[in-house]
Amino acid sequence: MEIKDIQKLLDFIAHSGLDEVNIETGEFKVSVKRNAAGQFVPASFAPVAASAPVAAAPQVSGAAPATPAPKADDSKYLTIKSPMIGTFYRSGGPDKSSFVEIGDEVTAGKVVCIVEAMKLFNEIESEISGRVVKVLVENATPVEYDQPLFLVEPI
Repeated sequence: MEIKDIQKLLDFIAHSGLDEVNIETGEFKVSVKRNAAGQFVPASFAPVAASAPVAAAPQVSGAAPATPAPKADDSKYLTIKSPMIGTFYRSGGPDKSSFVEIGDEVTAGKVVCIVEAMKLFNEIESEISGRVVKVLVENATPVEYDQPLFLVEPI
């Protein structure tokens, strides 16, 4: 199962109103539960093997910290949003510099951050061009699907 398939599945579940979904195919098992705050908690995901049990992932307790919504005066800016739920990282490692800083110019296809989901580190590329004016999320914090990450001033 590819990341795009998982994103589509989570988007479908979010719009369906279901609180729990279990999917099993010949290749894998996926179990997704929504917590009280409406956030998805990956209960389990494992490739199916002959005798391999599916272990439950640790449950997340409490709500994720809220990210302030862009203000009305920020309407002239474009937004780079998270394409998935996971943990937001500004750099490729603790000893590496951030992919982008405030004031940096980005173009479509440039990596701006990493979102870690289910032990997979996904490079998030900008779909827009412009200059970064604001980082809306703290490093190493949880993000939701479609949550604004950066404000970009079009050039």
